Amino acid sequence: MKLSVIIPCFNAGQTISQQLEALTKQEWSQPWEIIIADNGSTDNTREIIQAYQDKLPHLRLIDASAKRGAAYGRNAGVKAAQADMLAFCDADDEVAPGWVAAMGTALGEHDLVGGRDEHWKLNPEWLVKVYGCEEGNGIYFDHPFLPLLSGNNIAVKRSLHEAVGGFDENLTILDDVDYCWRIQQLGIKPYEAKDALVHFRLRDRIPQICQRAWKMGVDEGRLYRKHRSQGMTQPITWKTVIKTTGLFAIRLFTLKIRDKISLTQNLMDLAWRGGQLQGLIKSST
Repeated sequence: MKLSVIIPCFNAGQTISQQLEALTKQEWSQPWEIIIADNGSTDNTREIIQAYQDKLPHLRLIDASAKRGAAYGRNAGVKAAQADMLAFCDADDEVAPGWVAAMGTALGEHDLVGGRDEHWKLNPEWLVKVYGCEEGNGIYFDHPFLPLLSGNNIAVKRSLHEAVGGFDENLTILDDVDYCWRIQQLGIKPYEAKDALVHFRLRDRIPQICQRAWKMGVDEGRLYRKHRSQGMTQPITWKTVIKTTGLFAIRLFTLKIRDKISLTQNLMDLAWRGGQLQGLIKSST
């Protein structure tokens, strides 16, 4: 087996068939497999996966319910994988044609690979504008600490996965960022495979959007505690929190927040800063 595609999932019954259908259309000259690590789904996720095993004979479903979280699912998937080259995607996205071949080819020449995300196919226009991701994105090379890669579209050599001890299962949402940072701290430079395209699905309800933003803020504090000795700077200050809260009040009072897009953007920013504040307090103790 040359490449193992690993997909963590939890209650993905509404989306996973779209991802699996996309995987049935993948072609690559080398042998590859799919490992789906079910994180304890209580909906019809497992039944949908099992129904695709005739279409995808190289598909395996494993039980990863011992601990909740995508990080645990990814680690469990790696343990079950047969290949020394590992690619990761998510159950609620859709890989574009040629994704497996692009990832496998790039990983044959590089140790850490990130693909690119597209946002128009699976999301309404207003939501894409909320996130400001109209042009899509790939590796964020301009981050002040180290380049950012997303776990929904990365590939890595197994030797590096084992060298860093896998994904940190104590992180709730930024385990992929931490994982790729720890690999880079070994001296590995990430490579962007522009042909490895994933159609990314954004959260489409305001409570979900804000909850995710809060969790990201909290995990930024955890990342700071882990990586400050390597040069990571504090992601937020008290001044930033006060400024964000004040700006929200001013925009609301002056009617600058007047539609769904501007309201969601400001609520998301508030939630993110609130999560960062919680992370800041914890990182100071």
